[in-house]
Amino acid sequence: MRPVGFSTTPNLVLRLPMWRSRLMLFLLFFVFMMLLLRAFWIQGPGNAFYEAKGVRGTQRELELPASRGKILDRNGQVIATSLEAKSIIAYNDTVPDDLSADKLQKLANLLQISKGDLRKKLQEDRKQVFLKRQVDPKVAQQIMQLEIPGIGLNNEYKRFYPEGEAMAHVVGFTNVNDKGQEGMELSREKDLAAHPGQRRVVVDRLGRVVEDIAIEQLPQNGKDLHLSIDSKIQFLAYNAVKSAVEQHHAKAGGAVVLDAQTGEILALANYPSYNPNDRRNLSGEQLRNRVLTDTFEPGSTIKPLTVSIALEKGSVAPNTNMAIGAKYLVGPKPITDTHPYGNLTVAEVIQKSSNIGTAKIAMNYLSPEEMWDFYTAVGLGQSPKIGFPGAVAGTVHPYKKWMPTDQARIAFGYGISASLFQVARAYTIFARDGELVPLTIERSPDAKTGTRVLSAKTAIEMREMLETVTEPGGTAVKAQAEGYRVGGKTGTAHKLVGKGYGNKYRAYFAGLAPISAPRIVVAVMVDEPTGGSHYGGDVAAPVFSTIVGETLRALNVLPDNKVKQMALDDKSLTEVRTANAQTQHAVLKR
Repeated sequence: MRPVGFSTTPNLVLRLPMWRSRLMLFLLFFVFMMLLLRAFWIQGPGNAFYEAKGVRGTQRELELPASRGKILDRNGQVIATSLEAKSIIAYNDTVPDDLSADKLQKLANLLQISKGDLRKKLQEDRKQVFLKRQVDPKVAQQIMQLEIPGIGLNNEYKRFYPEGEAMAHVVGFTNVNDKGQEGMELSREKDLAAHPGQRRVVVDRLGRVVEDIAIEQLPQNGKDLHLSIDSKIQFLAYNAVKSAVEQHHAKAGGAVVLDAQTGEILALANYPSYNPNDRRNLSGEQLRNRVLTDTFEPGSTIKPLTVSIALEKGSVAPNTNMAIGAKYLVGPKPITDTHPYGNLTVAEVIQKSSNIGTAKIAMNYLSPEEMWDFYTAVGLGQSPKIGFPGAVAGTVHPYKKWMPTDQARIAFGYGISASLFQVARAYTIFARDGELVPLTIERSPDAKTGTRVLSAKTAIEMREMLETVTEPGGTAVKAQAEGYRVGGKTGTAHKLVGKGYGNKYRAYFAGLAPISAPRIVVAVMVDEPTGGSHYGGDVAAPVFSTIVGETLRALNVLPDNKVKQMALDDKSLTEVRTANAQTQHAVLKR
């Protein structure tokens, strides 16, 4: 038999119509052209869209943190600085919708927020959401170990205040965005503020940075700020005020320490205070910088100013004798003293703090205009120009509106208002032989030229009278500081309660030391003491004594008075006082 070829078997011969093969060829060509056009679109006109989509999924713009400027005290000790922290960020377009409840709960616990609040943040219609700012680096590391896609972190800084509540009212604090909110942080925001940069990076699906692409803007750190405050003096002033408030069950207290030679503010303390590192339960009472923002009737601390005007005019002298009596009638209500006196010299009017004596000097020898001019010349009724937020001006009403009763009352500190800071500044005229010193809270160690408001003769006479206040027979024996001659004036002022004066008081003491060559001016206020005595000599004077003694020793000022621990004879004391005077003269000359 002859073999038959497989391909020629009649049953296997397939004959297709020509149009079907052509159709298949056309379809293949059409699909190929579509793919070609698609590739052209992706690589050409549509490239920007797909590139942006790819970038959105893998690239991020992250902030390059910049450090806010440090705040330092006069000795270079840091009192405000920035520490490294982390911010936790959610990229909501990357976070999976089916995130497990277990991981969600762990993340909420580490962020210290509720699970519900966290879920709301993750469902916000925003590309990037801050879950928490200023997180501790250790906590941030634990969060990243959860390996949740779309949860990333960024570097930033958190403000830290090493001195805590003692320095709180000076430095203030910043908010979570590192913007100053109180104190020097607020008033010097422009200089301290940092300007963060920006960088573009590639991240993986967990939000971890795997590659830096470019730095788009360089960060700029803030400038450091050097204050005149001395941390040691600030700490002892704060502790002295705090102890007095607690001892006398008072509402609040404050103290200010000034360098009479340079005009620098060495301490500015308030109590109650707060911890600027933990402000969760912060109240308005704690925030108040009472030394600068609270005004009050300064009471008897004004008497040296009133008497100085009469001394300057030559109307009286320190030894001028005056009939005081039990009452002095000016208007419907008589003026009285704590103790009745017969005759007193002008010096004894200051030593005994006689309301009647001061009022008689004002009414007999001074005009309202002269008193108003002098009070405003020493800074009363004007806001202190130290660049500190909230510093108040107080009130000294125009003299043309004064009635005789107003003049008499204003002479011994009622009917006007001032801050403790203003009272302290006014007393620099006695420390600087009649010059009112410009004050600063920034480091400025050179002596300043003051504005003369009194003659040196009058200032020295008043200084000697202020020293008698702290000696036996005066109202402030408790103001004495061991080793140093001191002088000052007590104040015990009724507080206004409604429309009249109640049984609430403020106790004050303002003074200077050492008397032989004044270096510092210190003013103290205790608000509403209720633990027995409410007099300035009992409540505020001991605080002054503590602050003065410790401050002068910290400043290495030689003692100018006899102390138990030092066997100094009169000749040695004279040499010390001369040395102090020569030091002050050299600083002022420089």
